[in-house]
Amino acid sequence: MKLGAQLYTIREFCKTPEDLDASLAKIAGIGYKYVQLSGFSYDAASVKRRCDELGLSIILTHNSADRLINDTDRLIEDHRIMNCPNIGIGGFFGDRTPEGVRKFLSDCRPAMEKIAAAGMKFQYHNHGFEFEKFDGVTLFDILKNESDPELMGFTLDTYWVQYGGVCIVDLVNSLRGRINVFHFKDMAMTPEGQHFAPIGEGNLSWETIIPAFAQAGAEYGFVEQDNTYGADPFDCLGKSYNYLAGKL
Repeated sequence: MKLGAQLYTIREFCKTPEDLDASLAKIAGIGYKYVQLSGFSYDAASVKRRCDELGLSIILTHNSADRLINDTDRLIEDHRIMNCPNIGIGGFFGDRTPEGVRKFLSDCRPAMEKIAAAGMKFQYHNHGFEFEKFDGVTLFDILKNESDPELMGFTLDTYWVQYGGVCIVDLVNSLRGRINVFHFKDMAMTPEGQHFAPIGEGNLSWETIIPAFAQAGAEYGFVEQDNTYGADPFDCLGKSYNYLAGKL
């Protein structure tokens, strides 16, 4: 399994081309070889050129539903330029009902088909709300069971699966063959409640979670920390890298 950095963690340091260049250099300096682009704007050719200089490969992106549905051809072309095989969406943000999820899948299907025809894969990233039940069926059940496995994979986010009250290992086992990429994200308990944490500083059981992802066919795991609570996000990514480097 290959270890990458989800650049959403450092999104505040990627707001200009110059800052993005410097931030990518810091990511490479930590030791990461793979990145996901998310949470900021970029020019595909420029970011690919900089990543090539630093020995970084772009494996996954997150994009808005509007661009996915209405700008599919240019989105695919950008990914060709970046040699990026996975086109992702950060989540479903429409009507959070079974009907809303089914409409989302229907609206996205033409884009998914174009992405597949281009030799790429569409990846859905979960949060916690997908695990709300409606008559015993979760929204995630609908996403999983009513989508085409050949067209849609899942970027499982470990923090949000845990937040949703679901056993991470059981869910990973149920998605074998549909998880090529996932998010390493730890959960710590504090007096204020659940917090994001560097990997290894929270309470998730990586000794069982990592083998489950490997057995499910995951090739890339991207470290992400949505909030570092005042700590340097590059330091947090470094702590996670050091914890995981000897475990993969």
